[in-house]
Amino acid sequence: MSASIELDRMRHGPILSTLLRLSVPNVIAMAVTVLVSTAETFYVGRLGTTPLAALGLVFPFAILTSTMSAGAMGGGVSSAIARAFGAADSARAHTLAMHAILIGASIGVAYSILFVIFGPALYRLLGGRGAVLAEVVPYSTVLFGGAMLVWVSNTLASVLRGTGNMRMPSIGIVGIGVLQASLGGILAFGVGPLPGLGMIGVALGHVIAHLAGVSFFAWCLLGGAARLKLRLQRFTIRRELLADILRVGALACLSPVQTVLTMLVFTSLVARLGEVPLAGYSIGQRLEFLMTTISFGVGVASVPMVGMAIGAGDVARARRIAWTAAGIAGACAACVGLLVAVAPDLWARIFSRDEGVLGYARQYLQIGGPAFALLCAGLTLYFSSQGAGKMLGPVLAGTARLVVAVGVGLWLASRGAPAWQYFGLAAAAMVTYGVSMWAAVRFTTWGSSAPSRALRPAG
Repeated sequence: MSASIELDRMRHGPILSTLLRLSVPNVIAMAVTVLVSTAETFYVGRLGTTPLAALGLVFPFAILTSTMSAGAMGGGVSSAIARAFGAADSARAHTLAMHAILIGASIGVAYSILFVIFGPALYRLLGGRGAVLAEVVPYSTVLFGGAMLVWVSNTLASVLRGTGNMRMPSIGIVGIGVLQASLGGILAFGVGPLPGLGMIGVALGHVIAHLAGVSFFAWCLLGGAARLKLRLQRFTIRRELLADILRVGALACLSPVQTVLTMLVFTSLVARLGEVPLAGYSIGQRLEFLMTTISFGVGVASVPMVGMAIGAGDVARARRIAWTAAGIAGACAACVGLLVAVAPDLWARIFSRDEGVLGYARQYLQIGGPAFALLCAGLTLYFSSQGAGKMLGPVLAGTARLVVAVGVGLWLASRGAPAWQYFGLAAAAMVTYGVSMWAAVRFTTWGSSAPSRALRPAG
């Protein structure tokens, strides 16, 4: 299918079939990413308990790097470029891409400086001591020393997605994942004359894989394999173009922070009850995290479709795309959530045979499983809002979820509540987020309701 026909389908074609076709590559890529994270955890676990504890200190910040660069700021990049394509302004789209690369590289360098200089103090604050601290500092230094590569790689992938191309970013992400998992194991344990580097080897595998990712995405954009071809030339930095990306991306970066904080709140509350309840909750939380990959896959596909509709002035179509995407993600999550609520052992027994742990895992899945649908629908609407360039409502929805978790959680803790009440609170927080996101999209003005213009695809 030619680029012009593909763009025309995204602007004017059937919504459901187009969304499904664009979503499948993203979901596959995200599934591979989850598998890579599992493989790295397995490698570090083989190295011992101390390295595994060190990994636990770094993991939330590594997740933040990925979600901020790919989902939050990346969504701002895709949204701005999609709106330019929707308005048939390919010159603006090209210049926006150059500004996006500048933003991604700059934030990546700042991220590296922050963790290389202040990382040791941060890990001490989080409880890192002795042998754990000795493991975590060199691992963190190597991992976040390559943060710019992660940011630039995800920025280039987001530029491609902004043009409506989901296939090449997904191919790149799968390739990065396979290379990262392979190199991580080889460098951690050694092979032949190559000595094992332990945790540093896992971090090096991550950095090298993202260097390859930057090279692949740059080849796509420079070599003409994409609808937007970058030209390496001097360009004038324009504040309005930086603002076009940052007014969506910078505000969107608050959402992953809120999500991580909410996870830490529930982990802390359940941890007070002991190791067994925490282990059971962790099993359920793994499935909750896996469900969000569906939201990412469908939501990222909705960003360029919504953005192009907004750029063309067709607000009604943009809203239909958003509701359709939320329906797809919510329906998929509902099927899984209801299944594990009825038969929780299908998931829980993958991770444990301890009946005490399984009892708590069953409780969480039976209570929280039905709420997965609203959580995933809400997360998908968050991405659609990026396409529309309207992020205040989604940030407020994330704030509402966090406030419910903290406020009610502290009250339950003061009463010595049992685990099932914390699990009920987790479900209530998911429902709060889903309903708040519905309200944010329903009552936020997305732009003029003027009819769309008949546009020729951007050349």
